[in-house]
Amino acid sequence: MSNKRVGRRTVALSAPPSVISFANIGGKMEGEGPLRDYFDELNEDSFFGEKTWEKAESAMQKKVLQRALDQARLKPGDLDYVLAGDLLNQCIGSSFGLREFGVPFYGLYGACSTMGESLSLAAMLIDGGFAGKAAAMTSSHFCTAERQYRMPVPYGNQRTPTAQWTATAAGCTILAAEGPGPYITHITCGKIVDKGIADANNMGAAMAPAAYDCLSAFFQDTGTKPQDYDLVVTGDLGELGHSIVRDFFSRDGIDMGNNFQDCGLLLYDRESQDMHAGGSGCGCSASVLNGYLLSGMRDGKWSKILFAPTGALLSPTSSFQGESIPSICHAVCLSVKK
Repeated sequence: MSNKRVGRRTVALSAPPSVISFANIGGKMEGEGPLRDYFDELNEDSFFGEKTWEKAESAMQKKVLQRALDQARLKPGDLDYVLAGDLLNQCIGSSFGLREFGVPFYGLYGACSTMGESLSLAAMLIDGGFAGKAAAMTSSHFCTAERQYRMPVPYGNQRTPTAQWTATAAGCTILAAEGPGPYITHITCGKIVDKGIADANNMGAAMAPAAYDCLSAFFQDTGTKPQDYDLVVTGDLGELGHSIVRDFFSRDGIDMGNNFQDCGLLLYDRESQDMHAGGSGCGCSASVLNGYLLSGMRDGKWSKILFAPTGALLSPTSSFQGESIPSICHAVCLSVKK
């Protein structure tokens, strides 16, 4: 068996899987943002035709997988696996949304890093010869997240300056052993990092150390630097978390440069939409990747992107018990060349 590891934590795929299809769905706020033209579907109804917000999130997962399948001219039975997760307890957004497809299913929980986690595992399944085609996907919904983690929306509580807006969005990438690209060439699995941040309204500060840890490991393992990539895009650190990561690297003598971006800063116009520190949620990085980023790669705008979504691994129970917020980040390198 050939060794595919590069350094301590990074995997170099010997047969890089190809992106053959991608799709995303957003809600009202996403449709008012700067990336509105990069969505396959936008819906001003936060219920998506359902009776509850939780059912609405399941509907988003169902819709986005079907769109990705249709664009690739595939049937559900053509997929060997679907890997998905969300922010809801027991990942019910995914399991209820995907139960009718009849595809072998791996339910994942990486919080807002789930798009990176699902992409990583799907790519390794294909590179290892265990699958020919697999879907990686996730979602989030502003109202379901607020009800579960903070305050119900009708309560109308005031948001702090460091608070971020959970995206009502979903994204799906279908990977295959063969295809036109872009290709997933390298993966770095994140470690759980906890620096003692306990404020659920300051996710950026909680997740920033995990992003710094994962990106540092990736650069060290691969012998590359930020300038070797057209874009280095973190998940949803928002304004504060993004600046913290930039500062961490600056202390190491590394300039992240202008190609260092964050999905939480790209998805919304923070001033006109009153988004405070930016966007968050599983659907934030998933929708930005499966619209703006992959479309840009297909159109020749970028040839190499390092995608590193971040996640805060808390629960309402842990927060109520006074626990801090453990966080994680997974890095995935996408290239137009194998």
